[in-house]
Amino acid sequence: MYDILRLIGRDREIFDSDIATNEKRLTEIVNASSFLVIGGAGSIGQAVAREIFRRSPKKLHVVDISENNMVELVRDIRSSLGYIEGDFRTFAIDAGTVEYDACVTSQGPYDYVFNLSALKHVRSEKDPFTLMRMVDVNILNTIKTVELALEDGSRKYFCVSTDKATNPVNMMGASKRIMELFLMRLSMQMPVSTARFANVAFSDGSLLHGFNQRIMKSQPLSAPQDVRRYFLTPKESGELCLMSCLLGDNRDIFFPKLDEQLHLITFAEIAVKYLEGLGYEAYVCGSEDEARSRVSELKASRKWPCYFFDSDTTGEKDFEEFYTSGEMLDMTRFSSIGVIRNEPVFDNDLLDSFLSDIDGMKERRRWEKGELVDLFNRMLPEFNHKETGKYLDQRM
Repeated sequence: MYDILRLIGRDREIFDSDIATNEKRLTEIVNASSFLVIGGAGSIGQAVAREIFRRSPKKLHVVDISENNMVELVRDIRSSLGYIEGDFRTFAIDAGTVEYDACVTSQGPYDYVFNLSALKHVRSEKDPFTLMRMVDVNILNTIKTVELALEDGSRKYFCVSTDKATNPVNMMGASKRIMELFLMRLSMQMPVSTARFANVAFSDGSLLHGFNQRIMKSQPLSAPQDVRRYFLTPKESGELCLMSCLLGDNRDIFFPKLDEQLHLITFAEIAVKYLEGLGYEAYVCGSEDEARSRVSELKASRKWPCYFFDSDTTGEKDFEEFYTSGEMLDMTRFSSIGVIRNEPVFDNDLLDSFLSDIDGMKERRRWEKGELVDLFNRMLPEFNHKETGKYLDQRM
């Protein structure tokens, strides 16, 4: 079995000090509150649900469209944390549907609403149809669920963002930046906060999660050798979201501070360490064909074929950043967490025109990717879309 911290180049969890300092307050808030977690069966959602559950809330309800992942969430919690006196239930429904509305109206109210649902893959911008669903999930569902939380009398709304929303070069990051702008407007009606952070190691659908699948299926590992990224553990992602929601002020954006404990590491480096942890030596092949054809031969000698390449796909950012030079920072409130302080700055007409244009595309049931790119450019003058015509689905 692999050690996640060792694989990402660390020897401890980075938020330990801040969690210890604020544990009493966090536990008191959770003990006295009810929670709704949207997208709670994804990797970050499960981590958030666990952080809430282990502090014994009055009520914890989890919503997600993945019935199977929801079952695993319950099994995982029951097998590790057991039971609480509070009301813990899960609902396999889509936050964008009338069933969600009925559920919240019937089962609420909730003091805190966490929205962890997202289309998070850069590869999702490869076609205009998946791209429109990204708009639905990352932007429109956020607006809808905030408005319902407001009607329900919730105290606070949290929505996860991404480091890719900072100076975005891909549509996923830009969609989250646009989401942040809508949250600024909605913050005039109820308190909201969010968090930007990097890759979550071995999260569902991630390249590292794919390593597990490739080993299980006796297939080669494939990874970019020139892309260096920061990684959080699933537990750290849950802690950061919890602290942002419960300890953050209105419009705060939390992010992990970059220090000696948060290392940049390439996917190729992680692949080598990952294989070592499983008792295999990485064998670098010159092509995908060679890697595919030599699995059985190399596996017999405790080696594993790997194909490492230079990245040339659309939307890949050269480096990760959590804030821009123009954002107001508070770097003293926590030891390992920075906070972006925001004034409620937004353009009402621009936000309304975005919604109107999206409605128009849907009504005519026809749109091109270029239309959405142009719309995003109008919303975000700083958007520097990096289009190469190549996508991750074209690689192994």
